[in-house]
Amino acid sequence: MRRLKALAARLGATVMIGLVRALFGVLRWLGPERSSDLGGWLLRSVSPLIPVNRVAVANIRAAFPEKDEAEIRRIARGAWDNLGRTAAEYAHLGTLFDWDDRNPDAPSRVEVSGIDHFIALRDDARPGLIFSTHLANWELPAICAQVYGLDTTAVFRAPNDPAIASVVHEIRSGAMGGLAAAKQGAAFAMQNVLERDGHLGMLIDQHFTRGVVVPFMGRPALTNPIMGKFARRFECPVHGVRVIRLPGHRFRLELTPPLDLPRDAGGEIDVAGAMAMMTAVVEGWVREHPEQWLWMHRRWRPNMIRGPIPDLAALAEGTAPVFKAT
Repeated sequence: MRRLKALAARLGATVMIGLVRALFGVLRWLGPERSSDLGGWLLRSVSPLIPVNRVAVANIRAAFPEKDEAEIRRIARGAWDNLGRTAAEYAHLGTLFDWDDRNPDAPSRVEVSGIDHFIALRDDARPGLIFSTHLANWELPAICAQVYGLDTTAVFRAPNDPAIASVVHEIRSGAMGGLAAAKQGAAFAMQNVLERDGHLGMLIDQHFTRGVVVPFMGRPALTNPIMGKFARRFECPVHGVRVIRLPGHRFRLELTPPLDLPRDAGGEIDVAGAMAMMTAVVEGWVREHPEQWLWMHRRWRPNMIRGPIPDLAALAEGTAPVFKAT
């Protein structure tokens, strides 16, 4: 019986992978613009029926208490639209990035601001850290790094569905550089990347149970401290990168200058302060384009915060420069 169940599970997984590949095949046939429109329309239309939409609306309401209900729900619909577009665009990740810095005025889906920082990271023979957030199509920075020869390992969290995870991993592997799954033991693999003067890219805007408390959108949030710990240990440059979804099925990538991270009395990088600074940069980005962020995630979980909450106002004061679109 156990062997039969295992066989059935493998058969079911094979069928699901086949179905997901077939769906992605249809999306490729539609082309990047039409498939993006379809994905956006679909999730935007059904979002009121999705239970987690209540989480998104509650998060937006708490982050923007000054906004009325109509604006809050407009932002939520926009976030679902962006998520649907991003999901559909996975079928085109290998061809979506088409910008050439040698001919930046040529028609393209993507434009890049701060390419000089990418090139400096590539050529400085030092390890480096790049943090990002779930804005617009958040997969594009890793593709940009691969195109420009920046030795970067992207830390990712696999989708919960094994079939989708398998196909997405295939697509990522073909379009990006190194990949490291965010799981137990991943810190050792990440450390090895930096020890050989490589670069790590990581999304830092999700809840992390064993994290440090930082202010985010006016509330305490638990954030993975690993980027701050690596910055402290390796004394390496730390940049932020975001993607903005533009009209006409286009994107802008923006890489910030290296952050001047806060230090403790001993002159070493302060981990909690570093994560607060990075998170403050992310907050500025989210406030500028709230309809492009992943509000469906349960980012704030105050019941999981143990011990006294630090003075968030003091921690947030002067922690980060503001990087706006140019």
